[in-house]
Parts: sequence; structure tokens; C-alpha cells
Amino acid sequence: MTMHLVRGMTTINTRKRKRHITKSKLERWEKERRIYNKDMKRLGMHGHQMTMEEYIDYVHGNYRSKTKPSAIQTPWHQSGNEFRRNTDNIPSASSEKSFAPATKKEPMQYTGERRLVGIATMHKSNMVPIFADDDDKSGRKQATEISTMRRN
Repeated sequence: MTMHLVRGMTTINTRKRKRHITKSKLERWEKERRIYNKDMKRLGMHGHQMTMEEYIDYVHGNYRSKTKPSAIQTPWHQSGNEFRRNTDNIPSASSEKSFAPATKKEPMQYTGERRLVGIATMHKSNMVPIFADDDDKSGRKQATEISTMRRN
């Protein structure tokens, strides 16, 4: 079942609600304002202290701060000329024979004594090399062992 509005009704509430200020609310807000101003004074934020009218606006969500944001402090610097280290111009190390970033990587090759026959998959993507041994020239024995391990 879908939700429909009754004809003539709207979901947008555009009227402003009246402030219901009672004596008990005023007393409570006065206590809260004193505590707030005391905290601001203790923190050294004297510009954030409020009058009662400002605090009532603050409670109702209508308050805009009248204090300017604090200026951004510039970092400490030496007076007068900027400090600069007195060094000679040191060129970067480079060789005229080669341009290092553009060199081609040499292809990788197996240089071991044992002869690599192939690569078997042990489990999922676990690649295992198969070598030809002295007693098994073709590497068939090692390959069958790996295949039986994979199935068990």
C-alpha cells in the first residue's frame, strides 16, 4: 500500500513557531548563561560571552556570533633578510653514458644447474616448478606426484 496525502494537505510546514518563554525557562537559561560566560572567561574567550537576549537567541538556534574570527598567526621568522644557507652550487650526480630512468630491464632467465621441465599448479594458484633429476630425466615422476597430491 502506498502512502498518499489527503487533498489540500501539505508536508511542508512553513509557519514559524512562537517562542514560549516562561519564568521557569528564563531562570534556567539565566543559570546556564552564567555558567557559559564563566567557562568562556576561564578559557580566555571573552568575546564569546553573551547577554541574556543573545543567549535566548542561541538556545533557539538564531544566534550569530558578533566576534571576528581570530587572526591566523604567521610562523616565526627572522627579522630583516631571510635566512639562507651559504653554500656553493652543487650539481646533482649524473653520468653522461646512460640515462638511468629509461634503461631497459634485462629479461629474467633461469641459470641454475638443474633443468626446468615445467610448472605445475599444486593448489589454486600455487605454482610449483618441476625439475628433471638425475634418476628422472623427463621430470615425469615429480609431475605425477604433484598431480596425485592435488587430487587427494
